[in-house]
Amino acid sequence: MNIYETCPVLESERFVIRLLQHTDCDDLLTVYSDKNALPFFNSDNCDGDNFYYATKERMAEAIDFWKLSYDNGWFVRLSIVDKTVSGVIGTAELCLRVSEDEFNHMGILRADVRSDYEQQDMLYDIFSLIAPKLQQMSGCKGVITKVPIYAAERMTAVQKAGFTKSEYYLIGKTGYAYDGYWIMK
Repeated sequence: MNIYETCPVLESERFVIRLLQHTDCDDLLTVYSDKNALPFFNSDNCDGDNFYYATKERMAEAIDFWKLSYDNGWFVRLSIVDKTVSGVIGTAELCLRVSEDEFNHMGILRADVRSDYEQQDMLYDIFSLIAPKLQQMSGCKGVITKVPIYAAERMTAVQKAGFTKSEYYLIGKTGYAYDGYWIMK
């Protein structure tokens, strides 16, 4: 399966994870203007973007860029829909890493959720729904995700989902070494 030809819809009892849509803008503005969620977003190697979008216009620009990135096969941004509230509560970004470091040909999984969803049980549902399918969707040899040292709920969730702390740093485009990565092979 090539995620850039056919983007799957993933579903659990609580969540539907599907390709991002322009109609998600208002819900995503709530996510990306949430200052309490901002410290959990992974902006490593993202050319200075910290993913804080305080206006609908800026959120729409980000969605346009994410759609362009999908169309060009750079990365895919999926919306995470909570079926219990019928709304988008975050996004998951997936891409295949090509690099000279230990994470070459690994799938990167970034999960950005509203701060009220930064809870172990909800994060576990999201990570366990996406991570095991990423290899099939992208052809990667494993999955990495960043967990800041202060993200206790996220750390427990990824451990439960099968990730282990990596001893290696992710080396960025400029040579900067990023730490805090967890790996699932």
